[in-house]
Amino acid sequence: MKEKRFGIDIDGTVTCPASLVPFINDSFSLNITLQDIKQYDLSAALNICPDKMRDWFDQTEPAIYAASPLAEGADKVLAKWQKTFHLLFISARRQHLFDITEQWFHDQEIHYDHIELIGSHDKVAAAKRHGVDIFFEDKHDNAVMLAEELNIPVVLFNTPYNQDTVPNDVIRVDNWHEADLWVQQWLQ
Repeated sequence: MKEKRFGIDIDGTVTCPASLVPFINDSFSLNITLQDIKQYDLSAALNICPDKMRDWFDQTEPAIYAASPLAEGADKVLAKWQKTFHLLFISARRQHLFDITEQWFHDQEIHYDHIELIGSHDKVAAAKRHGVDIFFEDKHDNAVMLAEELNIPVVLFNTPYNQDTVPNDVIRVDNWHEADLWVQQWLQ
C-alpha cells in the first residue's frame, strides 16, 4: 500500500533544466548555456524586456514542453518510486497546457498518480490539499516557501539560478540519484 505522497515539480526538476536554452538561443540569437542563467527570472537573467520575454514564452511554451528532455536519471528513480509512493506532479504550468503535459508523460513513460497545473508558482495550497509529505523542486523561493509553510522536507535540485541560501528543511541535490539516496535515508 502506498503511504507517502510525493509532490513533484515538472520543469527543471523532472525535465532537464536546460530545456529552454536552445529555444532562447534560437529566438534571441544568443549562444548561452544553462550556466549563464543565474536568476530564475529570464528577462532579468538575460537582460531582455519583460514584456518581450513574456510574449516569447507564451508563444514558445507549448513547443518547449513538448520537446523537453528528461532530467538525467529521473525516469529510473520515478519508475522505482511509483511502486511505493503516490507521485503527484504539481506545476506552475497553466491549465491550457494539460494535454501537452499529459502527452509528454505518456511519451516519456513516466507514471503519475495525479498531474495538477496550477498556473502559479505558489504551490503551497496544492501541496497542502494533496497532503504531500515531501516536495521536489528547482525554484528556490518555492522550495523555501513549501518547507517553511508546510513544515516538510523539500529536495531542491541544484541549478545556477537557485543558489541563494536555504533553511534546514530544504535539501540540495545535484541529480535524481542523490534525491533517491536522500529519500531512502529520510524513510529510515
